[in-house]
Amino acid sequence: MAKRRNFTDQFKAKVALEALRGDKTVQEIAAKHQLHPNQVSTWKRQAIDGMADVFSGGKQSGPTEAEVKELHAKIGRLAEENDFLSEGLKR
Repeated sequence: MAKRRNFTDQFKAKVALEALRGDKTVQEIAAKHQLHPNQVSTWKRQAIDGMADVFSGGKQSGPTEAEVKELHAKIGRLAEENDFLSEGLKR
């Protein structure tokens, strides 16, 4: 069985940018870089989908502070329940 090839992010970006330019067809780009045309199309789609993140101004889309506090409270409650139940098992 053939071993999977791993590509660097720079190579993927280069191929996706080449596909976005539209100078060549996806098939021509794939043949040039010895890739399957579906792979070129996938990288192109990922580049288009991630384009908005470039202009987001460095904003993180992670959890808000309120969500973090709520999760910490839930962890505390679960830890108490776990302690209570483990004490019951020891008896």
